[in-house]
Amino acid sequence: MSAAAGEILFLAHRMPFPPDRGDKIHAHHVLRALAALAPVHVACFADDAGDWAQAPVLAALAATHCLRARRKSLPLAGVQALLTGQPISLTAFHDAALARYVQQTLATGRIATIVVFSGQMGQYVPADFPGRVILDLVDVDSAKFEAYAATGQPPMRWVHAREGRLLRAVEHCYARRADATLLVSSQEAALFASRLGDAQAHIAVLGNGIDCEHFTPDIAPDPAMAALPGPRLIFTGQMDYAPNIAAITRAARRLMPAIRARLPEASFHILGRAPTAEVRALAGLHGTHVHGAVPDMRPFLAAATLALVPLDIARGIQNKVLEAMAMALPCVLTSGAANGIAARDGTDFAVADSDEALVEAVLSLATDADRADAMGQAARAHVLGSASWQAALAPLAALVTSDDR
Repeated sequence: MSAAAGEILFLAHRMPFPPDRGDKIHAHHVLRALAALAPVHVACFADDAGDWAQAPVLAALAATHCLRARRKSLPLAGVQALLTGQPISLTAFHDAALARYVQQTLATGRIATIVVFSGQMGQYVPADFPGRVILDLVDVDSAKFEAYAATGQPPMRWVHAREGRLLRAVEHCYARRADATLLVSSQEAALFASRLGDAQAHIAVLGNGIDCEHFTPDIAPDPAMAALPGPRLIFTGQMDYAPNIAAITRAARRLMPAIRARLPEASFHILGRAPTAEVRALAGLHGTHVHGAVPDMRPFLAAATLALVPLDIARGIQNKVLEAMAMALPCVLTSGAANGIAARDGTDFAVADSDEALVEAVLSLATDADRADAMGQAARAHVLGSASWQAALAPLAALVTSDDR
């Protein structure tokens, strides 16, 4: 273990174990990298029983930890936000016991650096903390809420507009306080910098990676899915997340009818935790299968013909795309979903934005096995060469241990 100048406090809005969704995957690998530098104290929230089951794993890694259940409902957080003039994102993650743990841990005098994962946790950093503060925003959350407001309907349009406006001010405040503000891609970093105006902030990129030994095309395919006639299209992700719901609804209701007009046996497979009633209602529609949560995504990725990722609103680097590419699966995706992945359109994946272009890209790959195989192999070669976690997190040690203040 290389020694940092003191110990580290890591604040995360979700338990970093198990690494089974995008933000948790990023936090998981950042935490492990920090633990290789110095003793790490962790404060985070548990969403469900699966998170609590991982508490012994967290305890084994952390010097000390505080794991709190996030029980506050969104309506209650909304009322508190209205009363205090804060974003809902902050009131939803405010917890008095976690705040006491942070105060007690800092009072030991051993903490040299606070690493804040996601803007919601910046509220726990005292204004008078004398050490380094690293703010890992991953992506620009305020821009996401602004996009929701631009496309939403009342009353949520007003709620999202308010959240975007207030969260933008909070992000700027935290970034000015931090020694470094990290974004997951150069595109997100440029977007954040463009929104700061004259404010001064040190902005850097800390990207996502992929474990190519875990996500490998050698995995045996799911037999039931593999037995279906092709082509078999797949979308993976958290299925109560609004951009994912919009993407799979677009695919099932608008893209699949056009695809099946040419390829009647084509099927669309939706995998991920917590499918909403809206998601479950897509089952059986134009060849759509809703699998929900599965113990392991990899056999289903191995059984798929290609990944279809028609995200309209996408922030940061999409882990679902990196995972499919690592499995040598050709990917058809929107430019938003390709954000931050420095791969070649037409070679490593196929980028299209309109419904018509997405359908044509799917049909082109689904009817040309040699081209689809070549794209899948190129995709895996790309992530092997440039998307490892070791490469992605290489800047972290210098950011955390620097004494240049």
